[in-house]
Amino acid sequence: MVLKLYGYVHSTAAKLVAMVLYEKEIPFEYIEIDLSTKKNRSEAYLAIQPFGQVPCIDDDGFILYESRAIARYLEEKHPNQGTKLIPSDPKKRALFDQAASIEAFNFDCYGVPLFYEVFVNPRYGKEVNHEKAKELTATLGTKLDIYEQILAKQPYLSGDELTLADLYHLPVGNVLFMAGINVISERPNVARWYNNMASRPSWQKVKDGLGAA
Repeated sequence: MVLKLYGYVHSTAAKLVAMVLYEKEIPFEYIEIDLSTKKNRSEAYLAIQPFGQVPCIDDDGFILYESRAIARYLEEKHPNQGTKLIPSDPKKRALFDQAASIEAFNFDCYGVPLFYEVFVNPRYGKEVNHEKAKELTATLGTKLDIYEQILAKQPYLSGDELTLADLYHLPVGNVLFMAGINVISERPNVARWYNNMASRPSWQKVKDGLGAA
């Protein structure tokens, strides 16, 4: 049975999973869960994703949610198919885990609330807290200054090879660009690293929205 991906057209987390599916050359069926009409709160969807969030996958009866858990599962189930995204060497694996933590605690935790503050909130009629946005932008910029130092010495966050830890940055990085926040493009090594990933066919297929899988 072909894998099913439940997502929402604009979900950054669902885009991450779809990108990994393309990288791993795994056929899948995309099922739209329209958050704007609260389809995610339906009894049927809550039966497989009790938090009512996207994405979620059904891999021949195996249900899994949370985008990073799904991405790692797909890589570990298909290690020799498509792009290898988690190294098997213990030291390289440790550096991957380190890079994944860097993304979670130095990028995502500032990038997501910043995007919501300046891009999502206005679309729902909420007033932008400009002071909060300024503080988040400054903090994220400080973190990316350290990225700039790391990426001056190596092409990817964990070394010479692309991993999931790098790809994790693409969906939120893209929406920051959409919101006119140029913290990535202002740093040449960070920009080179990001643009290299953003040019990948897998990302080009999903960056503007899901649904044409």
